Amino acid sequence: MNRSRRRRLLIAAGALLALPPRIYAQRPAKIPRVGMLIPVRPADAASNIEAFRQGLRALGYVDGQNIIIEPRYSEGRDERLRDLAVELVNLKVNIIVIWGTPAARAARTATRTIPIISASVVDPVGTGLIISLARPGGNFTGVTGGGAELSKKNLQLLMELVPSVTRIAILWNPANPVLPVVFREVQIAAEALKIRVQSVGVSEPGDLDAAFAAIQKERPDALLVLQDLVLQVHRSRIIDLVAKIRLPAMYERKEWVDAGGLMSYGVNFPDNFRRAAAFVDKILKGAKPADLPVEDPTRFELIINLKAAKAIGLTVPQSVRLRADQVIE
Repeated sequence: MNRSRRRRLLIAAGALLALPPRIYAQRPAKIPRVGMLIPVRPADAASNIEAFRQGLRALGYVDGQNIIIEPRYSEGRDERLRDLAVELVNLKVNIIVIWGTPAARAARTATRTIPIISASVVDPVGTGLIISLARPGGNFTGVTGGGAELSKKNLQLLMELVPSVTRIAILWNPANPVLPVVFREVQIAAEALKIRVQSVGVSEPGDLDAAFAAIQKERPDALLVLQDLVLQVHRSRIIDLVAKIRLPAMYERKEWVDAGGLMSYGVNFPDNFRRAAAFVDKILKGAKPADLPVEDPTRFELIINLKAAKAIGLTVPQSVRLRADQVIE
């Protein structure tokens, strides 16, 4: 190679190296961020968050590599949800995954453009979050979390557990925007069966002692606890209060039985969170939440704690035991 040709090659190579990087290399794609608005403590949501991550991994997403998950927890304080939702919006997340109606409302107040995916929300049509399940409209879609029909099923199971029941107390949170309707439907179902209902409302942890004093005074045959995430945070204390008055009690979440409660029947929430991951995948690939039908839960679980039953002298009927997904000895 002569000297002149070598000089021309060196000049060309130098010019190529001097080009801005964007001319000869593609910039890496921006990693999507998924915010999560969770109304309980991190420990109370751990299994659900892990199920969500598993659902994402099955679809090819790994947290910290090609997707970033930004969870925010209100730890049972619903008044914090709006500020946490605004924080996620300011982070410019691509999607917000919510749990519960108060979280859904906080997210909808904070944004009408960022897609919101429900991992569990009761009656999104009745609460005005969507137009219909089939075509939700707006920026909201996802999976529901049961509702009045589930609570009425728990009433039926409670009657099978305690066939002699004629009076029940219903513990619920009147401040939960969904529960007044749920409570009324359960009350109507109970009264149709000639069962008297004692309404016991608890909106703050400080109400619990007075609530259980009222229950003890009325001496009902059993207790039904309507699912509420504020009550969920204080479930250990509620279960202790139930044990002191030796009352058969029915719950709607497995965690209550894990904490020593007698029996629960309700939505399998880890499954709901795994299904929420599929909505994330569809939206990141271009789908609009308004066009994605809202889905109902598909997995429910009945859990029985025989140790708790023995402690109050209750024999669980074989017909109930045989239907259980899990029996704690």
